[in-house]
Parts: sequence; structure tokens; C-alpha cells
Amino acid sequence: MGCERNWFLEEKFESPRGEIRLRFEEGTLIAEGFDDGDQMGEWWAFDDRIDAWRCPAFRYRRALGEMLKQGWKVEDRARRYERCSAQIERRFRPYEHQSQGLRAWTENECRGVVVLPTGAGKSYLAVLAIAGVERQTLVVVPTIDLMTQWVGNLEEAFGGPVGMLGGGYHEVEAITVSTYDSAAIHMHRLGDRFGLVVFDEVHHLPGQIYRQASRQCIAPYRLGLTATPERADGGHRDLDYLVGPIVYRKSIKELSGEILADYEVRTLEVAMNEADREFYERERGIYRGFVDDENIRLGGLRGWRRFLAATSRSDAGRRALKAYHAQKRMALVHEEKLALLYELLERHAEDRILIFTNDNASVYAISEAILCPAITHETRVKERRNILEKFRCGDYRVLVTSKVLNEGVDIPEASMAVVLAGSGSVREHVQRLGRILRRSKGKRALLYELVTVDSVESHVSRRRREHDAYQ
Repeated sequence: MGCERNWFLEEKFESPRGEIRLRFEEGTLIAEGFDDGDQMGEWWAFDDRIDAWRCPAFRYRRALGEMLKQGWKVEDRARRYERCSAQIERRFRPYEHQSQGLRAWTENECRGVVVLPTGAGKSYLAVLAIAGVERQTLVVVPTIDLMTQWVGNLEEAFGGPVGMLGGGYHEVEAITVSTYDSAAIHMHRLGDRFGLVVFDEVHHLPGQIYRQASRQCIAPYRLGLTATPERADGGHRDLDYLVGPIVYRKSIKELSGEILADYEVRTLEVAMNEADREFYERERGIYRGFVDDENIRLGGLRGWRRFLAATSRSDAGRRALKAYHAQKRMALVHEEKLALLYELLERHAEDRILIFTNDNASVYAISEAILCPAITHETRVKERRNILEKFRCGDYRVLVTSKVLNEGVDIPEASMAVVLAGSGSVREHVQRLGRILRRSKGKRALLYELVTVDSVESHVSRRRREHDAYQ
């Protein structure tokens, strides 16, 4: 691989200038041996408690390169990861987009983000990267379900034990899979153990806690994988230094029909019945009246915070907050929407169907009404796995959920999804579409989006469809 030319950073060089001792400590690098006045660079700070220089561990690659470039001999005690031969036991010929993505990442010195839609084979691209780099590797994922899925895939690919961090496990192997939570907690101790780190669903990484999984790790080789890198808070821009820039990107439209299933999106507008409309207008009037009386300009996080602060100061405010939630719930799920949902389930009686909604109360109500299994964040891990397995093998035809199946879980048998309610997030909408795009013979995926006319949901629907997959 092209990464070979960077392995010189892991060797020792003789130099007449002097020797620097480099070590890893609590998620940082410590450099000892510089003379007073040496220019260390803007990311180094002098720690007078230990009479040495310190910088974040993720600067390891650049720091070591600069030291060698300046003519120093480096005694590198920071790196504990080793070279390891990871032979793929079940090797498949990669698709063109996988080969192109891997090549782009390799040519960028094995650093960067590859953006591919759900079902396009991001995990196999990671397998190829692990085999090519031949360094101890950590794969970081957002959920325990995904951790289990990755462990199974990697054990099958390489035929050896794969470690786990998370869900009660603390087993570190040459190839290890961790949740973002566990990586953020333990990286200050384990950040010197891995030469390659793979961040699955890398859009999670820029969060204030999760980014520690990158900053406290010395891994010179970094791969980010996601279908939707952009974040509403702009944090995706930090991926450039936490992982690397976007080096390759393919969209759902570019891969549908060949790599992914052909698909169709149908947006159905639904009017409330008279009683539901009356309730919606009354509650919305109370909420909007309070906003106008308090002269609050909604829009963005600042406006929302002002509204919340104002609602806490009076009985009228507390009633307005209650009205806000009531009108929103009614816009998202009401009697006519449910009636249309049940009609669609009858119309597509032979399909394997996922129903997505926005809150657990709706999930449980639908589950009880049509006697289908439900999965929420409250569903225990073992029960969730059992439900998904029965859905995959056909014992269950319909599955209703809120947000926990938005990303990561592999459900190739699903051919139809109904978005009963959701947020305005483009990512969430694309992820829900991605759940039904795994290709199989003769499959044409179908996504229904049910939208309440003349309500706040019309605006929400327009926002979340601002993606080329829906154009």
C-alpha cells in the first residue's frame, strides 16, 4: 500500500544533533531532551511540573516527522502498537467504488474519510485497509449492536480473535472493536496500542466527549466511514484534523440499481380529522401566542433557549411549553395518519416492512394495535437481537421502531419502510432510507413518508428531504 512510504516514522534514526525521548502519558505525548528555547510548534506546551514538553497524542505522526526532519535522534517510547499480519481468509473481489475509495485513502497517506451510502460495503473496505496497513487496529462504533456485528464480520474475515471494549467487555486484541463511549473513557490508557483506528459512523466523532477517542490516540493511520458526514453544528469540519479530509464520496443515486437496490420514495399528505385539527390549532395558538407576547424570535439554538428560559418563569410559560409538545405530537401522529399506515400494511401484505416514528409512545401504541414487535432504546440487547433475527428469517413481517434502528444495523431483508414521523434531520431521513437499500434479486425498495398537511410537519418534511437521494 501507499502507506509503506510513511513507515519510516516508526524507525530510529542516528543524528548528531541530540536525542529526544518521546513517550505516551494519559492521552498526551511527552518530549524530553530539548534545550531551552527550541521551537516546538504551536501544538506543544511546556509542562514545568515535569520539565518537559507536552502535546495531544493525535499529533504523534506529525511531531515525530518534524523531529526527524530537524535532525534529531528520537528514542520513541510512545508507540506500543506492533506490526501484525492480518491475512484475509475470505477475500472477495471489491467493487469498483470500494477499490477507488481505498486507493484515495491510501494516496492520502492512509488518512481520511470515505463517504458511502448504507449497503455499499464500507465494512469490507475497512477490512482491506486493515489487511494493507498491517498494524494493530481499533474499530470504533456508536452502539453495542454494531460492535457485535463488526466483531462477527472481522472474525469471519481474518479467522482470529477480535477484542471488545463495551457492553461489559474489556478485551484488547491485535484487532479490537470498541463503542465510542468506551473509547472515550479508556483511550487515555490505550491510545498507544493501535497504529490504525477506524471510526465507523464518523459523524459522531466531533462531539465534545467522543472526540477524545481521536485526540488521545497516537494512531498515525486513520479511516473514517459514514454515509452522512455533515453535522448541523458544523462539527464535521473538525474531521479534517481528527481523522483527515473526505478523500472519496459516492451517493445513493450514483450506486442505486447496480450496487444498491432500485428505490422509490412516495410522500403522502394526510389531513387531520376535525377533532384532531381543532386540538392542534388550539394548542398551537397557545404556544405561538406566548412566543409573540414574549417577543421571542424562534430559529436556531439561541431562539429555542430563550423560549425554554421564558417558559420556566410563569404558569403561562409552563402551559405554553406543554402546548408546544402537544401540538407537535398531534402533527406527527394522529388518527388519519394511523389509518393510512394500516391501509399501507394491508396493501403491501407480502413485504418485509420497517415503521419509523419519532417517540416511544407511538411505537408501543402501533405495536399493540397491529400485534407486531417493537424496538426502542428500552429494549434489552438480547431481546433486540432475537427480534431482528426473527425479522430476518421471516417469522416477523413488520417491525416498528423510533430512532435506534436509524443507523448501523444490517437488515437486508427489509424492502419497504414507512416514515410515520421523524425529525427535520437530513441524516436521519437518509439513514432510514438506507435501511431498505441492501440489494437482492428483483428487489425494488419503497419508502413512504406520511406528512400532515397544513402543519409544522410540512416544513420539517421539506428540510429533511434536502438531499440528492430525494430529488
